[in-house]
Amino acid sequence: MNTTQAAIRYPADAETLTTDSVTVRLLIDSNEAGGAASTLEVTMAQGADGAAPHYHTRSAELFYVAEGELQVLAGDRITTVGAGGSLIVPKLMPHAFGASPDSGAKIMIALMPGVERFEYFRLLDRIAKGESTFADLAAAQEEFDNHFVDAPAWWAERTANRR
Repeated sequence: MNTTQAAIRYPADAETLTTDSVTVRLLIDSNEAGGAASTLEVTMAQGADGAAPHYHTRSAELFYVAEGELQVLAGDRITTVGAGGSLIVPKLMPHAFGASPDSGAKIMIALMPGVERFEYFRLLDRIAKGESTFADLAAAQEEFDNHFVDAPAWWAERTANRR
């Protein structure tokens, strides 16, 4: 018999972080889910960047596109996934994402197994507000299992479609 409680986040209880073009709702972090997953919802304006190219050493990452279109780098492949679609990026695979040039996107992300990630998103929020620096982010790569990589093809694709 399982004595673990279900992890539940009601809509009004989710912490929300917002920039001009991206809203992140922190749903359930690893510690609340017994290490099973870390989950969040990301809403991006048309063409907005989501995450720069990176990989994880401890978790696979699931993306579910609830609305709009998500442009994704997965390994060497750049593709667009529309509403109702999903993908799983295995650990160690470089990946990045953003709303497609012609659409906004609302996505759900789950890292499995979970890694404590909410503080990572709070750090990104502080960087956006000028309260922290990219040096702080680079120093935290190991802690948050978020390792940045160079991906010129990704940035060429993203900038080619900007007006």
